[in-house]
Amino acid sequence: MNPPQLVAHRGYTLHYPENTLAAVAAAIDAGARYVEVDIQLSADQVPMLFHDRDLQRICGVQGAIHDYPLAQLKRFKAMEFGRFGYKFAAERIATLEELAQLLAQHPAVTAFIELKRVSLERFGAAAVLNRVQRALASVQQRCVIISFDIEALAVARPHWPAVGAVIDYWHERRQASIKALQPQYLFCDLDGLPRWGRLRFETAKVVIYEVADPAIALKLAKRGVDFIETFAIGEMREALGD
Repeated sequence: MNPPQLVAHRGYTLHYPENTLAAVAAAIDAGARYVEVDIQLSADQVPMLFHDRDLQRICGVQGAIHDYPLAQLKRFKAMEFGRFGYKFAAERIATLEELAQLLAQHPAVTAFIELKRVSLERFGAAAVLNRVQRALASVQQRCVIISFDIEALAVARPHWPAVGAVIDYWHERRQASIKALQPQYLFCDLDGLPRWGRLRFETAKVVIYEVADPAIALKLAKRGVDFIETFAIGEMREALGD
């Protein structure tokens, strides 16, 4: 049995502020061939790398990504003070275009781009996907659009080489909308898995998040899982010989 392939969840998040260029670059330097980031639109509809619905935890300021234009967002420090103090005080919220420039330097790396519901709710799927496609034009063939929002993935499906549905619980894979979508990837939360049984899906490679224990990763591989998404990409690669 081969170990599962590894995805760097929001970059090398164990040691760097999540979704920053520093985190993604560090993950690639640690040997990651797959990275995952979260995307939201600014007030002026620029795709930014950001997970939370508000800026407090990462930047220490009030409001959401969509409340500010790019110029103002770029002045905020994406340093995750609660975890790192002032160590990453020079780090800023990255744009998706900046990520594309980084990916262009690493042609062996594939990126999973998660569209966050907060932007889809505010701007609509068509607008979000249009902006994302523009930003990733130079590397689009190495990018997979993923989301909890299956309707948004259905809009994306004809225009992207691959899409991935994200679910909280394994039983949700039975949704008619997911079966109709026929995604190439299916992401599921580790905590939402059944205790026993095979973990396979008809059309998709299965990705389980968030896993930082090599023993759990190997057990999941025995159950049929293809990919493990982890904050600890370097440590997991070393332990699994990825």
